[in-house]
Amino acid sequence: MLSRTAENLYWLARYVERAEYLARTIDATLRVTALPAAYIGKTNEWDSALLTAGVAESFYQTHEEANEHNVVDYLSFSADNPSSIRNCIEAARLNSRSVRTALTSEMWDTINSAWIELQEVWSKGTSTREDLAKFLRFVQETSLRFDGSAYRTMLRNDAYWFSRLGLHLERADNTARILDVKYHVLLPEEEHVGGPLDFYQWSSILRSVSALTAYHWVYRETLKPWLVADLLILNGTLPRSLASCYDNLVRNLDQIGVAYGRQGPAQRHARGIRNRLEHSNMNDIFQHGVHEFIQEFIADNSRLGEIITKQYLI
Repeated sequence: MLSRTAENLYWLARYVERAEYLARTIDATLRVTALPAAYIGKTNEWDSALLTAGVAESFYQTHEEANEHNVVDYLSFSADNPSSIRNCIEAARLNSRSVRTALTSEMWDTINSAWIELQEVWSKGTSTREDLAKFLRFVQETSLRFDGSAYRTMLRNDAYWFSRLGLHLERADNTARILDVKYHVLLPEEEHVGGPLDFYQWSSILRSVSALTAYHWVYRETLKPWLVADLLILNGTLPRSLASCYDNLVRNLDQIGVAYGRQGPAQRHARGIRNRLEHSNMNDIFQHGVHEFIQEFIADNSRLGEIITKQYLI
């Protein structure tokens, strides 16, 4: 496969996953801000949404206040935000057009129809909560359709494997950033862990990764920070956990290595991260600091993206 084709497939999957993640972030933030002030305290949930999306710095270059209108517009439709949902779907369509023959008809139809519908939504706007909710559902359903189409219709060859690399690398980064914002930024110093604010923030985080029901299935307890962290970091049965993402990354990189007849630094780096996750436990992670652990993971995950690019995509 040409490195350019592999790059397009890799970034196509990343952009679709990122768009869904932003839609889930906005939806979860809306749920928290709808609660009475006595429950959510003095925190600015919209500021935390920007931090989770990694665009707080660029947002404040053009906006003075992080309120619902400004943040929803910036994360959803802003042309100035390279990671807005609009730009992600447009970039996904551009990449899919470049590799049209490598995609199945179902995958192309999903991306192309999503792009067409996005133009209509953007022109009309989302002036009401109902319109915004429909738009967010549309984005999430687009991602689910695309992912399902890929899983059900693509040959299990290098095109599929590079697409899965992009998806799981992006998903791991998103999950890690959600956890990092919670532990390092979101909870006010005067708010004790386990209070009302803490409960609703953890609920919001689990909703943003579609894991609230999974949490109760696994632990059958009320929300506890260490159990939520355990689910999102170490539980390999949760598709969006860091452990699950790296199980998939290692598997797909190994398949690429076998197909191309050689292993490389990407395979070794991914296996190193997976091994560290497998040999970690929550007691050690909490003892050494969740923020420090996640920051190290985000840096290693980003490094893996750079290594994959150098090894296969250029």
